[in-house]
Amino acid sequence: MMPLGTMVRRQKGMHTDAHTTNKRRYSMKHAHTLIVTLLLAPLTALAEVKASAQSNGLAPEVPGLNLKDKLYQLEAQLPDLEQPFISVAPVDKNDGLVVGKLGVDGGDRAAIEAFANELATAAKDEKTGNVDSMLIGYRGKLIFESYYRRGRANFPHYQMSITKSYTALAIGRAIQMGLLKMEDLDKPAITFLKELDTTKLVAGADTITLAHAMQMSSGIRLADKKAKELMKNPAQLKGQAEIQAYLQYSDPISPMPREFKYQEPDTAIAMQLLNAVAPGGAEEFIKTELLGRMGITQYHWESAISGLPKSAAGSSILSRDMLKFGQLILNKGKWNGEQLIPEAFLVRATTPSQINERYGFFWWVDDFSVGGKTYHSFQGRGAGGQFIFMFPELDLVTVVTSHNKGMGDMLKTLPERIIPAFVK
Repeated sequence: MMPLGTMVRRQKGMHTDAHTTNKRRYSMKHAHTLIVTLLLAPLTALAEVKASAQSNGLAPEVPGLNLKDKLYQLEAQLPDLEQPFISVAPVDKNDGLVVGKLGVDGGDRAAIEAFANELATAAKDEKTGNVDSMLIGYRGKLIFESYYRRGRANFPHYQMSITKSYTALAIGRAIQMGLLKMEDLDKPAITFLKELDTTKLVAGADTITLAHAMQMSSGIRLADKKAKELMKNPAQLKGQAEIQAYLQYSDPISPMPREFKYQEPDTAIAMQLLNAVAPGGAEEFIKTELLGRMGITQYHWESAISGLPKSAAGSSILSRDMLKFGQLILNKGKWNGEQLIPEAFLVRATTPSQINERYGFFWWVDDFSVGGKTYHSFQGRGAGGQFIFMFPELDLVTVVTSHNKGMGDMLKTLPERIIPAFVK
């Protein structure tokens, strides 16, 4: 089956893999020219970007960045940093994050710095090692921040499937605000989508709940041939017509328990439902009630063929703001003392379903064995190597962005290197 959104990405030349690897190293002079030409053409001048921890203590940035640009394409054109930026004492940017110092506020400084320096070495190949940033939060403080290659402190890094995880948090925010109830998670999703012609839906469409969709168990199966046919007239897929197509042309929906299938239609159901209940629609709701509440303003979120924000992939988020999402979950849904998301929702979102013992509501769940002990973890994951690792037992969150071909090796490497540095 080829989801409609996948067809759109292929038409636009966007692949579900991570960004293609920029194998060339550029001098800062070349970087200056390239950024002016490809990224910031309207600017008449561009200050040179410095990228060493010994310069002025500030993380490297792209001056004059326009968030309305197509950041996915622009990111692939960013030159590698001449030097990595590694800071054990992140700067307080008044962005909602409390900062601290590695070693002083926790963590084995020598062990983390050794790992950080290894990340800065030449990548093994295009499938692993192309890390762009790594940040660490411990006990509520950002205590380590590093950028490599295409990593920039002010450039929102493109997010693949981890966008699904943010979509789940938006659903949780809607529940906290009373736009949905916890029991609505287990009601047929189509009852919230009033524009559907239910007389044309396949058998079993009315059994798909929002919970099923966020657990990747909707049962929707749309043939590639039909998807291609529908894409010949994308205008017919605007608004809820997107879901109409999925549920009208899918094979009949089988009874539960259904097979876990990691696919775009399930994420589209969640975004469509959010759009249906949120005053002003999903885009405005995400901007003001989720991201805005957390001080996240430097971001980009692409639109799907439906006209709604993409839900399977398509957001671009700063590394520091990714850390906020992890901290929000470790804080059981509270941000700056305010309950943004119900704790009960987050418990369910980070608890595996009967369909997949490693997947909740668009969040992954794993146990890692390190040093003879097992540590529970939640993760947001994106192809190319975008990760938010949360280790609740240690009150520890680590963010990684990369541009690998595939997931890279962080699922194995990071827990082995980070956890021991915070175990006393």
